[in-house]
Amino acid sequence: MDLNLQELNATEFPVPAELESNIAITSLSQLYNWGRRNSMWPMLFGLACCAIEMIATASSRFDFSRFGFEVMRATPRQADLMIVSGTVTKKMVVPIVRLYNQMPEPKYVLAMGACASGGGPFKEGYNVVSGMDKYLPVDVYVPGCPPTPQALLYGMIALQRKIDGQSIANGDDVPWYGVGSAEPTPVPVLGPDIIDPRQMDMIRRQAERAANDMAALGMRELPAAMQMVAAKAPTATAAPVEAAPVDGNALAFVLPAGGRPWEEAEDIREKRRLRALARKAVRASRRASAEEE
Repeated sequence: MDLNLQELNATEFPVPAELESNIAITSLSQLYNWGRRNSMWPMLFGLACCAIEMIATASSRFDFSRFGFEVMRATPRQADLMIVSGTVTKKMVVPIVRLYNQMPEPKYVLAMGACASGGGPFKEGYNVVSGMDKYLPVDVYVPGCPPTPQALLYGMIALQRKIDGQSIANGDDVPWYGVGSAEPTPVPVLGPDIIDPRQMDMIRRQAERAANDMAALGMRELPAAMQMVAAKAPTATAAPVEAAPVDGNALAFVLPAGGRPWEEAEDIREKRRLRALARKAVRASRRASAEEE
């Protein structure tokens, strides 16, 4: 892209009119930002239907190379712009964060479409992340489902305007020039659910608090009629398997008070065993009553 020297001459130092096309007086930040904004290389990957619109934006009809985005790179080590185009599932957010960590600084993230921005129509799904900004720092959001190529171009131009406002002298604007090495973004842990390692301490505290307050949640008891039938079950039937006397407390699921969850596991298993015996007694009494009738 050609350098317009007249745009760089917006300084307090006047330049003679006959030299405006040959001499430019500007700051180092402006020159640095001009070089970055006009040589953005997006990373080549797509997630869902938004990727089709992203491909159309790169094709000859729209051609985002006109704005300095040039070619899409197939490796994160040669890209400085990640376009998250499509639905981000909990399984896919793990490699996305890993790819982001492999990109060199400076790097930017553009959330394309409603799914990448906030979950979209799948926000309440059990397997969908409600916005990429929960795991990566998003610079520009492009709304739409899916957004048109024109909308993506507008989002890219908005990113260029953001770059124009950055200053090398301000560490908050360009954190990659800070003192010391930058910490990588923690890769989420995929298990029964997605877990952000940055929230492990909070999750651990909440689990311990819930375990300590479990006794205050109250008792979940069976109806009175069911308790009477269960109490009569050992004497009214001659079950082939001996059933232990039914204790009323065994019919209520109450976690033991005090202690940590891993210390209470044996007590919890004992109460579950008593509940299972009580249910067997209830079923045996029902079968006996049906045979008598």
